[in-house]
Amino acid sequence: MVNQKGGVGKTTTAVNLAAGLGLADRKTLLVDLDPQGNATTGLGITKDPSTRTIYHVLLEGIPIAEAIQSTEIAALKVVPSAIDLVGAEVELVTMQDRERTLKRALEPIRHEFGHVVIDCPPSLGLLTLNALAAANTALVPLQCEYYAMEGLAHILKTIGLVRDQLNPALHVEGIVLTMFDGRTSLAAQVKAEVQKHLGGQILTTIIPRNIRLTEAPSHGKPIMLYDLRSPGAIAYLELTKEVLTHGE
Repeated sequence: MVNQKGGVGKTTTAVNLAAGLGLADRKTLLVDLDPQGNATTGLGITKDPSTRTIYHVLLEGIPIAEAIQSTEIAALKVVPSAIDLVGAEVELVTMQDRERTLKRALEPIRHEFGHVVIDCPPSLGLLTLNALAAANTALVPLQCEYYAMEGLAHILKTIGLVRDQLNPALHVEGIVLTMFDGRTSLAAQVKAEVQKHLGGQILTTIIPRNIRLTEAPSHGKPIMLYDLRSPGAIAYLELTKEVLTHGE
């Protein structure tokens, strides 16, 4: 789940897509690669200094299996993040083959999960490069606002460079339009513009602006467990179906 711009619904999409996959009985692992740790708390995992996190996996070499935690959804597990991951960008610089550190860490457990969802930080630094080097597909959440479009070409170019130089298997799963407010003409204009230029890459599901989606993380729950009948829950269940259909 990648976009160098913050506030585009990346973590919300990572948490709720992972939850949707888990509820569909697909064994899913969510890796929180963002130092803010919002995907961690959004799944009800308490931040505790003694908890093993993705930082310990990447920088201290502990097996990733030791950092995996359970969630309310039986088929969904999470590797939590913590604020000490902020220093990882600097610490990774000195490591050999640093862009593939996450890929190597995931290899021993990949066969255990049908899906591994990686929530990237809002930047194009070494953590995001690690995610793209480890992934098969990149899903790009795009907020339906003018400034969000400006960085889209940049992230698509970065994905192309990673595919050419680090990970030939990487491709774009699609662009998912988020925070869509049908009452504003700007949202409709952004949608029309993106579909005009990147029609084949736009996913059918559109995620609406929805107050229940913004409330759910404060309760440590994905939207399906917080309010299953809300427009946000329905949209993310549709997105889950669409992603599963792509995969099959």
